[in-house]
Amino acid sequence: MTAEPDGPEDRLRRFATIWSRAVFPVTSTSLTRPEFEQLLIPLARRLSDALRARTFEAAEGQAVGAALVAAHCTDPEALSRALDCVDAYLVLYCGEDGPQEALRTRSARLQHAMAAGFAQALRERTLAEQEAISRAALSARSAVAEALHASEARFRAVFEGAAIGIGIADLEGNVLQVNGALLRMFGGSEQLMLGRKVPEWTHPEDAPQVWRLYEELVRGEREHYHVEKAFYRPDGTALWTNLTVSLLRDADGEPQYQLALMEDTTERRLLNLRLRYEATHDALTGLPNRTLFFERLEKALSAGDGQRFGLCYLDLDGFKTINDSLGHAAGDRLLVEVADRLQSCATAPGEMVARLGGDEFVALTTGPGTEHEVDELAGRIMNALVTPIRIDGRELTVRGSIGIVEGPAGERGPAEVLRSADITMYRAKSAGGNRFELADPEADARAITRHGLTTALPAALDRGEFFIEYQPLVHLGDGSVRGAEALVRWLHPQHGVLGPDRFIPLAEHTGLIVPLGRWVLEQSVRQARAWQERHAGAGPLRINVNLSPCQLTHPGLVQDTVDILEREGLDADALCLEVTESALIGADDDLLKPLRRLAEMGVDIALDDFGTGYSNLANLRRLPVSILKLDRSFTQGMQQFPADPVDLKIVEGIVSLAHSLDLAVTVEGVETGAQAEQLRILGCDTAQGWYYARPGPPERLHELALVDATG
Repeated sequence: MTAEPDGPEDRLRRFATIWSRAVFPVTSTSLTRPEFEQLLIPLARRLSDALRARTFEAAEGQAVGAALVAAHCTDPEALSRALDCVDAYLVLYCGEDGPQEALRTRSARLQHAMAAGFAQALRERTLAEQEAISRAALSARSAVAEALHASEARFRAVFEGAAIGIGIADLEGNVLQVNGALLRMFGGSEQLMLGRKVPEWTHPEDAPQVWRLYEELVRGEREHYHVEKAFYRPDGTALWTNLTVSLLRDADGEPQYQLALMEDTTERRLLNLRLRYEATHDALTGLPNRTLFFERLEKALSAGDGQRFGLCYLDLDGFKTINDSLGHAAGDRLLVEVADRLQSCATAPGEMVARLGGDEFVALTTGPGTEHEVDELAGRIMNALVTPIRIDGRELTVRGSIGIVEGPAGERGPAEVLRSADITMYRAKSAGGNRFELADPEADARAITRHGLTTALPAALDRGEFFIEYQPLVHLGDGSVRGAEALVRWLHPQHGVLGPDRFIPLAEHTGLIVPLGRWVLEQSVRQARAWQERHAGAGPLRINVNLSPCQLTHPGLVQDTVDILEREGLDADALCLEVTESALIGADDDLLKPLRRLAEMGVDIALDDFGTGYSNLANLRRLPVSILKLDRSFTQGMQQFPADPVDLKIVEGIVSLAHSLDLAVTVEGVETGAQAEQLRILGCDTAQGWYYARPGPPERLHELALVDATG
């Protein structure tokens, strides 16, 4: 028969068994090990419940740590073994099928809370013992005349049985008595302890006030003091203690002895240092993490006069490709190698390297001469990345983009400096990567403005902050107004009127271009219908609306267009959709299918900015376009007299080719009468530009069309 799988309670008891076996040998208790195991079961259950609780409760871990002290597990080794046991087995036996990474993070936080609870309970116990010792000492001194023998016996019992170290010295610093706990803490003989004077117990880590307080006490100017102090053991290792020194006076109130009470905090200090290290260093690379870096950066930025800082913000180019192709394990090994190389670049005083997360690293240099030092640091980093990294038999070339911020301390905060470095790094990446750029306040301001516009876009559409201006399309043959191009504008509350070049790329990046484009199409079609009603006898006015490449791939493009035309009552041949040449270079049939459907309905399709996309002219035959809009760069040479003969030949060739393919030609950017006349002679059909009218409200087009209709 197959054994039934262990249930949660069995796994919990197994965890408690392992815990008891680890801790019992260093526990001062009269219980047997099985009895001690029974005592740990409810503590294990509390840890198990806290591990899987919806929200983290530090109090649960603290309560378990305090319970260990109550169970006489006061030896620092007992805490260390308990934490090691929780670290190794709590998630294994009590985590069930939860997310392992989250459970391990929760386990680490529980260990921290246990250590804090253990330390607090031990401190409270120590203070209670200190108070009992002080009371016993006072009682012994006051009862010398009445019951010297009894008081001496009680004092000796407390003195020898206490869990904390106790030493008595005279006011000259001669050590007179030490108890067993103190001898065990120092690991030396009683003769060695008694042979040294108190002022000889110095340590380089002593705080400045330690020996000042001592002098005040032996002079009788204070009754006691409490400090954290380190001592050297005979073997040269450090013993860290919580030290309380009290002054003992005789019956007449004169200072006579000094009483020292010491609590060994070495293990606790090491644990705190370990937890502090884990909290401030990256687990993968061992470099300082974001937390520690911000502390150092804040300190550098608050330095005194004359101090400066330099910051290099590095992002690896193409790291996602390595992760996707070789796997995250290879990516991690690459990051470790990069971290080692960066660490070797920042070895001078005042320099540090940290990992912010992912493939982002920072290097910081401080001092009075960082203007040159930060450039040299960036150069060393770029050189360190030149040599390929070999992983799993492959040589990987590592490239990086660096943003540099340098300046005097005291002018900016950490968040502002890091934001500027981040913006500058992306500027280096946009310039092709594998380079470093210096921060530019104007570029920072533009990037910040760009971000602000991006976040404000959705609400702007809802609040009706967009409006449309119209630029007329004029027939070059007779000068009549044949329609207009719709150009969307944004009336921003702070920045005023913004042209499409300021926000259309942002809308494309965020996906808002689809609802914005639908709104522009709807408003433009409605306006075209209004023009038709006002100019019934002057012929239809066509409306041209620009389509973003993102709109071309949206599945609702055709249906949205049909719905809008039907709802507004506008014929399809009164609408022209403009698509840039670059958007259709290499377009496959799937991309062209919606344009073909619209063209079959009667909607004109114009190839905008023609001549800038370097497309093969032969491809025009497969595109469902009926109009070429010639880019203004081809006609700028015609603004002067005589016109550039090369431009004339190019435009003449394009017009001839277009007409042979039954395509009309529209020219943008017409600014002079001579330019318009030359284009008419070359055979262009329609034109638009400032020579005729700047983009404006729909009423202006109405006036132009009315003038044209009345002669």
